[in-house]
Amino acid sequence: MANFNVPTREEVSANNQAIFDNLQKAVGFVPNLYATYAHSENALANYLNLSNAKTSLSNKEKEVVNLIVSEVNNCLYCKSAHTAIAKMNGFTDDQILALRSGEAPFNPKYDALVKLAQNITESRGATDPAIVDRFLAAGYTKENLIDTIVLIGDKTISNYLHRTTQVPVDFPAVPELATV
Repeated sequence: MANFNVPTREEVSANNQAIFDNLQKAVGFVPNLYATYAHSENALANYLNLSNAKTSLSNKEKEVVNLIVSEVNNCLYCKSAHTAIAKMNGFTDDQILALRSGEAPFNPKYDALVKLAQNITESRGATDPAIVDRFLAAGYTKENLIDTIVLIGDKTISNYLHRTTQVPVDFPAVPELATV
């Protein structure tokens, strides 16, 4: 397999350099996976537009989806990044591990969301109607359902990019889930 380097600011286009500068200001660094998108003239801007688009989901709900999708797709980079982001959004270590396991015993609404996102990801969209009904019965709307599917697509893009390129993870490593 080709070796994918993490491009530096000097190795990317002027448009991507401006995005790197904005990321540096906003995040404090340019995450390796974002830098990898910059091998393309347009992919980084397109991905950030998708990732930062308006949604009916709260930041915590987005992290519920991001964690389980990254777990199902076995993306170490995204599991690590979203563990850090989930902590910034108020989730505890135990809650994060539960979400990565596909459950949220601490919050029935999040439990319906994590189970939906897990089922959609595992079934590649052939979603179990009972899980959709449970999601809607938990208080979510059809708008939330659509926004969840868009978020699953968003996260899957990054999961696949990392799984293909294997660029170094620049977030604290996360433990593997215990298998029973």
